[in-house]
Amino acid sequence: MTRSSGHYRVSRFGNIVQTGIIIAAMAALFGLLGWIIFGTMGLVWALVLALVLALTTPKISPLMVLKMYGARKLSYPEARRLYDLVSELSLRAELKNAPHLYYVPSRVMNAFSVGWTENSAIALSDGLIRYLSWREISGVLAHEIGHIGNNDLRLHALADVMTRITSALSFLGQILMILYLPLALFSQTHISFVLILLLIFAPTLSIMLQLALSRTREFDADLTAARLTGDPLGLASALKKMDTIERSVWDMIFLPGRKVPQPSLLRTHPHTRQRVEKLMNLAPNEPGPFIPPEEGDMLPGHFPAIERMPRWHWFRPWY
Repeated sequence: MTRSSGHYRVSRFGNIVQTGIIIAAMAALFGLLGWIIFGTMGLVWALVLALVLALTTPKISPLMVLKMYGARKLSYPEARRLYDLVSELSLRAELKNAPHLYYVPSRVMNAFSVGWTENSAIALSDGLIRYLSWREISGVLAHEIGHIGNNDLRLHALADVMTRITSALSFLGQILMILYLPLALFSQTHISFVLILLLIFAPTLSIMLQLALSRTREFDADLTAARLTGDPLGLASALKKMDTIERSVWDMIFLPGRKVPQPSLLRTHPHTRQRVEKLMNLAPNEPGPFIPPEEGDMLPGHFPAIERMPRWHWFRPWY
């Protein structure tokens, strides 16, 4: 076993364990709230509901999300090389169907995947397509295919539903606590201060766990991309380029002349430096087996370059 394959196995196992611990912690918080509000039966029903949600989390139609971003589907003649690249990566990932490709007319450099293994799509922004090389965009596409193959989209949907129900239970518990406050003041009834704090801060704890899950799944998608392409340095180069360009764009809009690092607990993605370091540890001593397409335009000439600076929007972050 080579050094890179050893790092991959250890890192992948660690990500799987972390994912399991985070989901278990969210379910435990869910059950604890049920116990605080409704007693033993509340605990049982909360855990049963968590299991039902895990088995029946609805699959959100890719078109709903893509319409929100103003994305339009790329046809095969328009993006033949990109489709051939996605087809090869999907074959390596053993996906039943290769994802469809969508174009987002935005200068922001980003990509995202929606759907599930049988029906998925990958959206690429204009800025991403124009500024990344073929080697770099191969790594980005492999990363998104990693999310699809690992069922990360369903995991995120499950975590989101659990967080929303946790917030609802917390709100109900606080209402009941206010209603029973006179009883506690004029009787010997004892209300635990720790349980009160848990009721208040349970939604925050659940959101923190959800953010931690997102970061863990990003690391795992990076590992999958490195395995699919055999070229972790390609994705590392793309991440560094995206971080450098996007930080300068957003600084010009919101933070001219200042740098305000976001606390790690509040980030949905790991810090780029951490991701690059992990990918560097996976770099083989010799070039990987994956050969990206020949150099050339990824889009036909009738796609105009987006020069307009991005504007803030409630529902379209790349607007």
